[in-house]
Amino acid sequence: MSFIGSGAPVFVARMRAARALPEDDQQRLLRAFLDRYETAHALTEPYPDVVRTLTALRSDGHRLGICTNKPERPARHVLDHLGLSALFETVVGGDTLSVRKPDPAPLHAAAEALGAGPLLYVGDSETDAETAAAADVRFLLFTEGYRRSAVETIAHAARFDRFGDLPGLIAGALDGAALAAPRPPA
Repeated sequence: MSFIGSGAPVFVARMRAARALPEDDQQRLLRAFLDRYETAHALTEPYPDVVRTLTALRSDGHRLGICTNKPERPARHVLDHLGLSALFETVVGGDTLSVRKPDPAPLHAAAEALGAGPLLYVGDSETDAETAAAADVRFLLFTEGYRRSAVETIAHAARFDRFGDLPGLIAGALDGAALAAPRPPA
């Protein structure tokens, strides 16, 4: 069983269940986890080519935002640690709004902060795919992330396993040529 994905509350609930700890401990354990999580960003490393790819996309005039179930403050700490904060115009975390992904509201909030223009959502999980579908946004699936299902079962307009391929997919999507309509799960 994977414990990662779906945000901190779900992560803690999975860990608590695996250790057979009572549900009454959930909030205490979540607070303790988040306290430690605030400073654990130093252990985070980007996937290969992420920094170069994001820098190139930004240089090409793309507006970038983040929509994550990770709490906003730790997400911003990670971006600061990686030197990526300046590339993103908005960060919508799992605690930014009263709802979290797969509800479309966080993605809508990120899109609103970025302003008008074509919108693509890049993610690595079933939750990301569900969020994109609920928001009626084309979804690009990074296949090497935190998904738990086979790639073929996750709705996506295109998929990639190397971040260096992302600019080409985005260019094709914006030209309207490279991406078909989102594929439903098999």
